[in-house]
Amino acid sequence: MFKLYGAPGAGSAIVEIMLALAGEPYQWINVDGYDRPGAARETLKTLNPLCQVPTLQLDDGGIMTESAAIALMLLDSHPLLAPAPGTADRGQFYRLLVWLVANVYPTFTYGDYPERWTPGMPGELVASTDQYRERLYLWLETQLGEGPYLFGDTVTIIDAYWPVLIHWGPRQPWFARHTPKLFALAGQVSRRAELHAILQANHML
Repeated sequence: MFKLYGAPGAGSAIVEIMLALAGEPYQWINVDGYDRPGAARETLKTLNPLCQVPTLQLDDGGIMTESAAIALMLLDSHPLLAPAPGTADRGQFYRLLVWLVANVYPTFTYGDYPERWTPGMPGELVASTDQYRERLYLWLETQLGEGPYLFGDTVTIIDAYWPVLIHWGPRQPWFARHTPKLFALAGQVSRRAELHAILQANHML
């Protein structure tokens, strides 16, 4: 069984959703406080020196990190959670999966912990990363179809991101106003019965 190290409301919630969509059992290990000195951080550091969540321990004891890498690993066993190979949708799936972690995620890496990067002017870094993130989401809105999921009637593993992202900055009211397709997409995924307990535990219901 997989062991998923995470914290309520953190990026580990995305991988919890992925595992649920794949029907994969897992043990969730709470390392809340991993981002500050303490026992949780020391526990996580033994597995992942970067002390980041999600950190997924595999059946053989190996460690997998990075949500996009975990998504691609799960697709090896659950190929129906992505558009068919060789299709235009498959290319867009890869593009947006990498785009999320290469563009959106860094705005949190820097904006959530500005004192690590610019101790003399943290407010400026927060403002600039917040503004950039909003522009990214406005572009993402132009890539979305009419739903109900990103690639039509079938849920894919990338849909695991939406219910979590709308609970992070710039928060739900902004998404509802400025990116209605993305907001509706997140709502559609959130209504799936197998995700109810996960979203509730992560304070996203």
